[in-house]
Amino acid sequence: MTEGLSPLPLAASEPPARSIRPRPIPGRRAVHLRGLQKSFGARRVLAGIDLDIQRGEFVVLLGASGTGKTTLLRILAGLEEADEGVVLVPRVRTTVYQEPRLVPSMRVLANVTIGQPRTSATRQAGLDALTEVRLAGHANAWPGTLSGGEAQRVALARALVREPELLLLDEPFASLDALTRLQMQDLVGELFVRHKPAVLLVTHDVDEAIRLADRILILRDGAFVVDLALDASDPRDRSHPSFFSHRSLLLRELGVAETVARADGALQGGQP
Repeated sequence: MTEGLSPLPLAASEPPARSIRPRPIPGRRAVHLRGLQKSFGARRVLAGIDLDIQRGEFVVLLGASGTGKTTLLRILAGLEEADEGVVLVPRVRTTVYQEPRLVPSMRVLANVTIGQPRTSATRQAGLDALTEVRLAGHANAWPGTLSGGEAQRVALARALVREPELLLLDEPFASLDALTRLQMQDLVGELFVRHKPAVLLVTHDVDEAIRLADRILILRDGAFVVDLALDASDPRDRSHPSFFSHRSLLLRELGVAETVARADGALQGGQP
């Protein structure tokens, strides 16, 4: 048994618990999962996942579509129930999705502080969060006047104003153009260093993972098949050999390198 934690025991004579809700976790860890299972009908999506994420650790989760990445994130957010296992997370956790999910009838500052007490302190915290995401002059703007990148920065400010211990990011840059995406990656990296929450980012972008992560996980067939720790001294420059070697490893594990190699061979008249 992990010291300081209270896992959910299952008596031998009892069926597996069908309602596993996240519970607070003490100490330095922000996430503690043991034996996490989730199925949809006959299809098992998560097959006994074990995972610890420390506070101040940036973890990126990769995997093909349909492998359970978003399901895992939703369980951590408390939006989905696990079938079985131990799920321990902080009380304060927020999620940023692929779509900003702003309320069109509310101005930007009201979107940032939505659900918070209407006090001068809340207003100031919202303004401070907008300053951090470089939108200090947009507090009174309507969401419909914002670009895609600006709207996503508002969503990020809304998550940060709650000072989360765990920040969950579900492909938040996927709908942005290439330049805006790079700018958002840099901004998230800066905010992570400043606020030091635990972060779990779900993405399909291998380069994005290498740029941001302390650890990169690959989920396949309901289990983690890669848990790659990146040294803080590793350059994140795409031209550096370490970046390329990490990228090659991850693409190979995702099955992309093999596909590309076969395509190249076919183009050159080789065997498919």
